Amino acid sequence: MPVVRTTPVSGVSLLVVAGVLWGTGGLLGRMLADATGLSSLAVAAYRLAVGGLLIVGYLRLSGRRLPRGSASWRRIAAVGVLAALFQGCYFTAVSLTSVSLATLVAIGSSPVLVLLARPRAAGRRQVGAVVLAVLGLGLLVGSPAEASGLAGPVLAGTVFALLSAAGFTAMTLLAARPVPGLDDATTTGAGFTLGGALLVPVAAATSGLGFTPGVGSVGLLVALGVVPTAVAYTCYFRGLRTSPAALGVLMALLEPLTAAVLAALLLGDRLGAVGVTGAVLLGGAVVLAGRGSKHQHHGCS
Repeated sequence: MPVVRTTPVSGVSLLVVAGVLWGTGGLLGRMLADATGLSSLAVAAYRLAVGGLLIVGYLRLSGRRLPRGSASWRRIAAVGVLAALFQGCYFTAVSLTSVSLATLVAIGSSPVLVLLARPRAAGRRQVGAVVLAVLGLGLLVGSPAEASGLAGPVLAGTVFALLSAAGFTAMTLLAARPVPGLDDATTTGAGFTLGGALLVPVAAATSGLGFTPGVGSVGLLVALGVVPTAVAYTCYFRGLRTSPAALGVLMALLEPLTAAVLAALLLGDRLGAVGVTGAVLLGGAVVLAGRGSKHQHHGCS
């Protein structure tokens, strides 16, 4: 993989790239599910497993050795468990409620959880960015209307979405403290392979993993494993080496923003005035967070 200079600017840029690439995951996952009939949980299991195995295969072919030391393998195990947790809980929340509500709670609460975990590190720009982000995300996904109207499934789905947010936030805070001798590609590859292995039996026991392979379905599966998974998370972990964890979860808001734009351009989905307003607020939150991060780094230099 090309070597990226670990400067503050490159760190922010890598987080932006990760957020944008994540936005393609919804479209690719939706296309894969339509082509194969796989459930959302099965798609998540394939996403982690294929993305992780592709990175591991690349590293082995390039002569990279497996990491040594208990600290490296503890980190890989933690990333694998947390990846399986937030992916599995998110799609469970979707099945119990709706994509809109699950997205609003899971992605919208992550920046808030980071602020709660590190209140002393929060500046005015960061707090302002979080407020703009939550408002923008709420407008972008709309007001989720539950067809069932039952409080039980909605409450359970909200709990799973919060668990998903907690898993993603914990993984972000963990990745912000690199382990000496353990690079980002190895962390992503080995960790996600483990995460996929943890999700596979769950998906197999609930919705099944079988589908009829074809050129189109296999191509979509590989694209899902490469673009929003292998490349995106490697960039994310690399960017967190020189950027605050709070900025990382705020840049993750580019995922629903990119997904909404792609859906409008490629699938004909209409955002409407409220959705456009939400997209603008999300964009403003990302810009404010990025500028705040640059000012922080300049002040420390």
